[in-house]
Amino acid sequence: MWIFVAGLLLQLAGGAAAFLTARRSVTAHALGAGTAVLGCLAVLASTVLVLLDRAPSTLRLPWAVPYGSFSIAIDPLSALFLAAIAVVGVASAIYGTSYLGSDPGPRRLGSSWFFFNTLLASMSLVVTARNAVLFLVAWEVMSIASFFLVTFEHEREDVRSAGWLYLIASHLGAAVLTALFVVLGRSAGSLDFDAFPAVASHGATAGAAFLLALVGFGVKAGFVPVHVWLPEAHPAAPSHVSALMSGVMIKTGIYGIVRTLTWLGPPRAWWGWTLVGVGITSGVLGVLFALAQHDLKRLLAYHSVENVGIIALGIGLGVLGMALGNEALAVAGFAGGLLHVLNHALFKGLLFLSSGAVIHATGTRHLEHLGGLMRRMRWTGAAFLLGSVAIVGLPPLNGFVSELLIYVGALQSGLSSGAELSGLMFGCAASLALIGGLAAACFAKAFGVVFLGVERRPLGGHTVDPPTTMRAGMLLLAAGCLAIGLLPRRALDLLSPAVAQAASLGAGPAAAVLHAQGPMFANVTLVSSVGIGLVLGLWLLRAWLLRGRSVCRAPTWDCGYVAPSPRMQYTASSFAQPLLDLFGAAVRSSREERLPQGTFPGASSFATHEHDVWKEKVFAGAFRRGAAILDRFHWIQQGNVQLYVLYIVVTLVALLLWKLY
Repeated sequence: MWIFVAGLLLQLAGGAAAFLTARRSVTAHALGAGTAVLGCLAVLASTVLVLLDRAPSTLRLPWAVPYGSFSIAIDPLSALFLAAIAVVGVASAIYGTSYLGSDPGPRRLGSSWFFFNTLLASMSLVVTARNAVLFLVAWEVMSIASFFLVTFEHEREDVRSAGWLYLIASHLGAAVLTALFVVLGRSAGSLDFDAFPAVASHGATAGAAFLLALVGFGVKAGFVPVHVWLPEAHPAAPSHVSALMSGVMIKTGIYGIVRTLTWLGPPRAWWGWTLVGVGITSGVLGVLFALAQHDLKRLLAYHSVENVGIIALGIGLGVLGMALGNEALAVAGFAGGLLHVLNHALFKGLLFLSSGAVIHATGTRHLEHLGGLMRRMRWTGAAFLLGSVAIVGLPPLNGFVSELLIYVGALQSGLSSGAELSGLMFGCAASLALIGGLAAACFAKAFGVVFLGVERRPLGGHTVDPPTTMRAGMLLLAAGCLAIGLLPRRALDLLSPAVAQAASLGAGPAAAVLHAQGPMFANVTLVSSVGIGLVLGLWLLRAWLLRGRSVCRAPTWDCGYVAPSPRMQYTASSFAQPLLDLFGAAVRSSREERLPQGTFPGASSFATHEHDVWKEKVFAGAFRRGAAILDRFHWIQQGNVQLYVLYIVVTLVALLLWKLY
């Protein structure tokens, strides 16, 4: 445990030292990124020790805070999330040295590294805290640090707006979490996590705690409908920060839900169905909103909503398995959901870093302004393609493994259950298939529009692959995607203690259920390896056949067009429009079109714009009404400090009187 603590202290000290370097960018990069990487490696080493020994590591120190204790522990569940934080943290820090180094503005890079390292340390503390006060302090530090990272380019109005929206959402979620811990602490008589399982004997309290956890942690996770901050904040942040926030920070919300479930005893079936419903809704709407986007990073942000929906679906099936006494469903659901936590961290981090390389080279993230980048940025294109294959759940990459576990759990349970439950389970599998199909269409659009065809606007001669450090960050995450996809059994062996803890099963039964899936994953590994071998073989054969011959480029048959132009290619809008029309009831979109007219038509155009109904109709309207109500009490704010002190004194006296009488 002391290795873990040393890693956190190193990150905080390195961030503080980078902050003091003012605008000396080289020193700031060395201190900030170097200590971030070393701290993450220390955290990863502590995680590996716990996963291999399968024994929790704990530390408790004196802390003179009312109801608080500096109590931390790394158990298998914490270790899984720490591994994701450490790996994505290393890749993002390495990548960020060159990405931030290209910024010509007068910003203090040292302050960026300070908040980056603080975010890493606070996330690690969130998933290891064993006291509610310590947890909430770490949670608040995580939210504030990420707010300052989101608003790095604060001179832009859209960035400031995204930052404030994120800060408001974070504090509303924190208020609900405070209520959650008040409920748990009042029933348990303590704010230490070890005392919370006593709440299981209070049925109504357990149900209320589940709902509070779902809302409070769901805000951070980005579940629909409390997702509205996510597609605003993630695109606004620098790309290496987007990778960290989307890859791992939102997973602290998933961690909170799973950790809360371990305190509440045997779950009720409606808890599982609630999670399944939230998961399907978030998955389907998230991918539909992503399909409608024209901003590359905003598209990826909505896919985070989709993937936390898949995770919630898996966890919901696991909770249902526990409630129904179906160990196979419980293990498959939790294994699929928790493995997807790690998988999503890897491939979403890779996609954000790849998109950052595109923005770094072209200066734009608008899909309609890009095209033909594969000829100029082969490394970036290959990395984005690999991440795309992983996120849509295709073999031989990691996304396929976790989604296959959820499919297997739902289908096997459906085949062995009664008619009503079978229909619901098959419906879950069909929903996951729908999400996967729409995701495939979305990334066919994203990769095709950005990297294939010809450039839609002049991009200049500097459009090349990024520097070595940025490529190193992408390569690390790409290797993780490939490793889990080709070695799924080894990944599940390391995951089984966390699954056993989440499903409230012994390590033996959970490992036995996962081991029973061994032949299936052995076949997956075999088929994937053969497929990769064939592709490499064909590439080598092509190289052998073309040896000694000159290879040149020539135009293809142009169907009679003498001078084809980029306007003859599919646009992002035209590619997605047929699918969006099918789901018009779920995704409201508007069109801007100028159709060809006359014998010799002039300029014409077609574009679609998505409208997030939850943001524009529900939350925006609610905040406008709230602001109107609060404006009526503006007379209370007089700007007089003495009057504010009087308010505080009156409040304290009222609380003391309430406590006494």
